[in-house]
Amino acid sequence: MANPKEKTPMCLVNELARFNKIQPEYKLLSEQGPAHSKVFTVQLTLGDQHWEAEGTSIKKAQHAAAAKALEGTKFPKPTARPSRSEGKNPDSVTPTVELNALCMKLGKKPMYKPIDPYTGMRSTYNYTMRGGTYPPRYFYPFPVGPLLYQVELSIGGQQFHGKGRTRQAAKHDAAAKALKVLQNEPLPEKPEVNGKEPDDENLNKSEISQVFEIALKRNLPVNFEVTKESGPPHMKSFVTKVSVGEFMGEGEGKSKKISKKNAAIAVLEELKKLPPLPTVEKMKPRIKKKTKSIVKLQTSPEYGQGMNPISRLAQIQQAKKEKEPEYMLITERGLPRRREFVMQVKVGVHTAEGMGTNKKVAKRNAAENMLEILGFKVPQPQPPKPALKTEEKVRVFKNQLLFNTTAKVSHQQLPAGILPMVPEVAQAVGANQGHHTKEFNRAAPNPAKATVTAMIARELLYGGTSPTAETILKNNNSSGHVPHGPLTRPSEQLDYLSSVQGIQ
Repeated sequence: MANPKEKTPMCLVNELARFNKIQPEYKLLSEQGPAHSKVFTVQLTLGDQHWEAEGTSIKKAQHAAAAKALEGTKFPKPTARPSRSEGKNPDSVTPTVELNALCMKLGKKPMYKPIDPYTGMRSTYNYTMRGGTYPPRYFYPFPVGPLLYQVELSIGGQQFHGKGRTRQAAKHDAAAKALKVLQNEPLPEKPEVNGKEPDDENLNKSEISQVFEIALKRNLPVNFEVTKESGPPHMKSFVTKVSVGEFMGEGEGKSKKISKKNAAIAVLEELKKLPPLPTVEKMKPRIKKKTKSIVKLQTSPEYGQGMNPISRLAQIQQAKKEKEPEYMLITERGLPRRREFVMQVKVGVHTAEGMGTNKKVAKRNAAENMLEILGFKVPQPQPPKPALKTEEKVRVFKNQLLFNTTAKVSHQQLPAGILPMVPEVAQAVGANQGHHTKEFNRAAPNPAKATVTAMIARELLYGGTSPTAETILKNNNSSGHVPHGPLTRPSEQLDYLSSVQGIQ
């Protein structure tokens, strides 16, 4: 606001509420528009009266509603208290402070010199104790006049005298007399720089800095260049040339720094002749403060549709001012390459679970299930990203890779101990033959045995154990080793398969 000491509408409403012993309540009714230009609607309640107002921010909407309430309220308003300084000095500016400001403009310094105060009338009672007697407890001398202090004020060869009951009052009296005389003196003219009066801050700036500052304001290029270097090594002389847009200047000195400074001084003389720039009012930066006096209504079910479910659930809890969701890993099951994770999320008294091939996917699914429980609309499933492949797609991709690799190897000479995949094995492991079938047209040496081997291989691949192999060992009364648990490593599975079928 224009006057920082002026009370805001919200402050006045608070005073009105305290005077009538009621509690003001602000409610955020709606929030419309895009993120860069939102419009907020706030409702103010005072007793049984309601006012609504809009604003580009919650705070502005609150102030607007408070201003409406001050105009249309039926409650009695409190009486304004008189300020403490009323009647004395409303602006709280003493003559000494005003004189100091005037002396700074005039370039003079005020000097205060105290003078001994009046002695006045003193008591002549002798307090020396003689014969052990004490002075009387109460002694009333003759009437004594008030004690006055005197101060002499010197400003630029002029003297002013002031009197007062205190030393500060005497200074104020002298300053008031000096103000009457010095107010009529003209202010000294300041030299203009670039069409403007020089600021105090420019007094501490170098000429080079001033050149760059003027060029930046006027969008002019600046270039300093050493054009000449002469003289013996112990007495060098440098000439620096500077160009600021169309203005040129040269400077000479015993060092590059001095010559650069002299060149800046030379070009400054030309830049001072330029007309002043039009003044542009600077916009005050908007400072957003956290509002604590607003009551936000429950978030709509469509809130955060395009957001990550985990972030969306966390923001909904923050808007409700409730505890954030708690995630916990319930179980982790499956083979090393086919893991499955189950995550649980807890929000208040509600719990939900989610499954996935990794912890991140499981956490995301748990958050989506919790949003559905809380009554928020879950967005339509989007096509999965490469990082979130489903189990079925991974299986198809591995089978396709297996076929491609086998097809390429079949055209070459295979190393010892590796055979191409026969159709029975391909069919048993669930691979899609398609146009690759022509690579496996040769017949198996023993189709029945190959089918059993493929069945055992499939059971080992997807379960880690093979009931078919255990049945074969029991029927043959073989002393083969039966594993106690599932075989996880492919090499162990292959060793077990070869021992059951008698192959190498």
